[in-house]
Amino acid sequence: MASIRCAASAVRGLSTRQVSSANSYQGAKRLLSDRIEPASASTLLDIGTRRIFSEEHDMLRENVRRFVQEDVVPYHEQWEKDGQVSREVWEKAGSLGFLGVNIAEEHGGVGADFLSATVVSEELSYAGATGPFFSLHSDIIMPYIAHYGSDEQRKRFVPDLTSGKKICAIAMSEPGAGSDLQGLRTTAVKQGDHYILNGSKTWISNGQIADVIVVVAKTGKDPRAAHGLSLFIVEAGMEGFERGKNLKKIGLKAQDTSELFFSDVKVPAENLLGEENKGFYYMMNELPQERLTVGITAMAACEAMFEWTREYLGDRKAFGAPLSKQQLLRHRMANMKTDIAVGRAFLDSCLERHNDRKLDGATASMAKSWASDLQNRVAYDCVQLHGGMGYMYDYKIGRAFVDARIQPIYAGTNEIMMELVSRSIFKA
Repeated sequence: MASIRCAASAVRGLSTRQVSSANSYQGAKRLLSDRIEPASASTLLDIGTRRIFSEEHDMLRENVRRFVQEDVVPYHEQWEKDGQVSREVWEKAGSLGFLGVNIAEEHGGVGADFLSATVVSEELSYAGATGPFFSLHSDIIMPYIAHYGSDEQRKRFVPDLTSGKKICAIAMSEPGAGSDLQGLRTTAVKQGDHYILNGSKTWISNGQIADVIVVVAKTGKDPRAAHGLSLFIVEAGMEGFERGKNLKKIGLKAQDTSELFFSDVKVPAENLLGEENKGFYYMMNELPQERLTVGITAMAACEAMFEWTREYLGDRKAFGAPLSKQQLLRHRMANMKTDIAVGRAFLDSCLERHNDRKLDGATASMAKSWASDLQNRVAYDCVQLHGGMGYMYDYKIGRAFVDARIQPIYAGTNEIMMELVSRSIFKA
């Protein structure tokens, strides 16, 4: 734990260091540019590559990779059978400083930069470990509490979320409303010192195990979503709050996804997150990071699938020689690596800009759409290159194929992403 905290501390210093002159700034950039890009490395998963990272990030990556191999991979098959991961792995991740990585230290988080949070997400994807949804918890939901919560809310929730003692979820989607927020039917009516919450949500990741749920509900009478949505912190055990079944998905078998029901739930007024009727604006502020996070995991999955397939083609023999000797297959791998290298360059430019708080929403939408579509193309090609073995769920590539399919759907469908990008092209 001490080594992780040390690495996080060093990264935190890197992210806030003020450069005193143009010369020192250029020197720092040159220092980082000495790092080769993954396409030039021995494998796409090598530690010590990519100019956006530093040696401190490498230290963190080594420790996260060790944690994933020792505390996640050996148990993942059982979690897939159980339909959810163990709470113990959350607490272990928290004890090592792998949760709430980019949440400010004064709010109860680790206080490192977003690139450090990226390392945690990538390493899980490199192992094909889609069960522990740490990125949802740390990089998508916790920022709502850290950015819009009161001091009391931060003190009450953030430390436990960072330690893994509590797990969070966000409840937006409903049976009749996915990407269309104006279609939400869940309501919260103010009555004295509390709100009465009624409605239902579906496809809620972490829904079975979450202790803290950020719920989106209508509070205003204005039919336009932008003027009538609020966010509430619902806690496990509140009367009237019930979890439905753990939904059966074609992929992400170890990741619990649930229906949630709210029947006259009395939510204390102090559990209103931010201001009433400002929920839509808060979500618009946070959704770019959510979409970038999908892009992060998608690109890392592409790199992992490529390496699994490279190894398979080198070991598998046909017609007296390894499949890697077949020119057609070699060229397919070359095309795949080229696509991945292009995607990696774009994603890393987005990461660099987001780490400096300069990434705009349209570019984040492009990153999510491009990377998740590429993930599905790579998954398709890698299954094909594995032949019959690729269709077996026992093989990582078979699981990765079905796991990839959700990426263009959640966090806003890729069709919605293209609509958002088009608005940046044709501005009213």
